[in-house]
Amino acid sequence: MSKSKELIMQKVQRFGGAMFTPVLLFSFFGIMVALSILCKNPDIVGGIAAKGTLWYDFWFIVEKGAWTVFNQMPLLFAIALPIGLAQKNHARASMETFVIYIVFNYYISAMLTLWGPLFGVDYTREAASGSGLAMIANIKTLDIGMLGAIFIAAISVYLHNKLFDVNLPDFLGVFKGSSLVVIAGFFIMLPIAYIFCLFWPHVQMGIASLQEFLKVSGVFGVWLYTFLERILIPTGLHHFIYTPFIFGPAVVDGGIKQYFFQHLNSFATSAHSLKEMFPQGGFALHGSSKMFGSVGIALAMYATAKPAKRKAIAGLLIPATLTALLCGITEPLEFTFLFVAPLLFAVHALLAATLAAVSYAFGVVGDFGGGLIENAVLNWIPLFKYHASTYITQFVIGFIFTGIYFVVFRFLIVHFDFKTPGRSDDETTDRLYTRADYKLKGISDNAGLDERDRKAAAFLAALGGKDNIEEVTNCATRLRVTVKNDKLVQDVKAFTTAGAHGLVHNGKAIQVIVGLSVSQLRERFEALLTAEPDGRKEAMQRNQQF
Repeated sequence: MSKSKELIMQKVQRFGGAMFTPVLLFSFFGIMVALSILCKNPDIVGGIAAKGTLWYDFWFIVEKGAWTVFNQMPLLFAIALPIGLAQKNHARASMETFVIYIVFNYYISAMLTLWGPLFGVDYTREAASGSGLAMIANIKTLDIGMLGAIFIAAISVYLHNKLFDVNLPDFLGVFKGSSLVVIAGFFIMLPIAYIFCLFWPHVQMGIASLQEFLKVSGVFGVWLYTFLERILIPTGLHHFIYTPFIFGPAVVDGGIKQYFFQHLNSFATSAHSLKEMFPQGGFALHGSSKMFGSVGIALAMYATAKPAKRKAIAGLLIPATLTALLCGITEPLEFTFLFVAPLLFAVHALLAATLAAVSYAFGVVGDFGGGLIENAVLNWIPLFKYHASTYITQFVIGFIFTGIYFVVFRFLIVHFDFKTPGRSDDETTDRLYTRADYKLKGISDNAGLDERDRKAAAFLAALGGKDNIEEVTNCATRLRVTVKNDKLVQDVKAFTTAGAHGLVHNGKAIQVIVGLSVSQLRERFEALLTAEPDGRKEAMQRNQQF
C-alpha cells in the first residue's frame, strides 16, 4: 500500500511540476500588458497617449502581442505539458499533443454544430465570457479552459510514452513514431469529444456555483486558500491550489490573472472600491508574504545567528531575500530553514494566510502573486491615482506583519534553539548554505566547467549515479527526479554542499531545490545521463562555446 501511495505521489508531483512550465512566461507578458495599458492612459502619461498619436499606436501594437499567452492559454498548456511529462522526445510529444488537441476541438465544434440543443448548448451564441463557448485556434468550441487542455495533453503524453517506440513492419514504416501517436489520438478523441459535449455543460454549471460560493466565502476563504498554497510548497503540490484560481475558472472565467488584465483599464479610471469591483482579487494576495514576510524571516535568522557568523549568513540571506522580495521566488529562502525547523515553515504558512486575510478584510485586492517588480507594474503604478488609500493600507498592514514575522520567528528560533543558518556549532553545516564549496565525494577535477555543470555532476552522483535515474523534470526552482532505489540517494548535506538550497525526499520522488537556474541545470543533468564516460570533456567544450 505504501508503494502504491509513493507511486501516486511521484506522478502527482511530476504532473504539478509540468504544469509550471508555461506559467514561467506569464510574469513577463503580464508586465508588458500592464505597461501597455499604463502607457495608453492619458491620465497617467498625458496627451501623448491620445488615440491617433504614434505613441498610442506603438503601445496598442505591443499590447496585442503581450496578450498572446493569455488569449491562447489552453493551447499553451496543451503544448507545454509534454515538455515536463513526456519520457523522451519532448519536442515531438508537444507537436503530437498540439495536433490531437486541435482535432479534439474540431470534433466538438462539429458535434455542437449538428447537435448543440441535444447537449443543452446554444452554439449560435458568440464565444464570450459566460457563454460556455470559447475560440481555440480560431475554432468555436466548448470553453473547457486550461483544465480541459491539461486533460487532453495528459492523454496525448500517455499515448506518446506507450506508442512512440512501437516497431511496425517495414511496409507500415511511414506510420511509426509520431504518426502512430497521432493516429491513435485521432480516433480516441472522437468518443472523448462526445463525452465532453455530454457532460461539460453540467460541469460548467457546477463551476459557476463554486464561483458564487467562493465569492461569499470572504475572509475565511482567502485565509484557507493562502494557507494551503503555502503549506504545500514542500510537497510541490501547491501548483494544484493556485493554478485553478489564477489561471483557471475557480472564481472567475478565464482565471484571476486574465480577468484582472482585461479590466485593468477600467479599474485604473474608476474611484469605486477595488474590492467592490474585483472581490475575486482576494485569492491573488498570496504574494504578500513574499514582499513583507520574507524580510521579517531573514532579519530574524540574521539576529539569532552567532555574531562571528553574521557576516557569512548575511551573504546567504541577502540574495535569497532579494529573490523573494523582487521576483516572488521564495524557495531559496524558505528552504534555508525548512529542514532544520519544519515548525517555522508551518508558522510561516499561518502568518502568510493571516496577512492575506487581514489585507482582504481592509479592502486590498489585485494581482499580488509575484514579487515587488511585478506587483508594482501590475497594480501600484497603474491604479495608484484612484486607489492610493488601498495601497497605503496594504503597506501599513504589510510592515506590521514584517514586525510580527520577525518577533515570532526570533522567539521560536531562540526558544527551541533551532539550528538555523549561523547557529550551529558544526562549521561544515554552516557551509551547506554557501556557494564557497562545490566539491562532492567522487567529483573532482572539474576545472573548466561552469557552476551549472559542476552542480549537475554533483547532484547526479548524490542521487546514486546515472543508472539510478528513472525520470527527470523540473518546475520553477526544483529539479524533480524519480530514482530506482532511493536508498542510494545521499542526505541533504551532500546536495547543499554542492550548491542546492535543500532537498525533498519522498520515497523515490526526489526534489532538489536549485533556484532559478534549474531549467539550464536540468539540460546539463540530462546530458550527463546520455553522455559517454568522457562526457565531462564535452561539457567543457559546450561551456567554452558560450
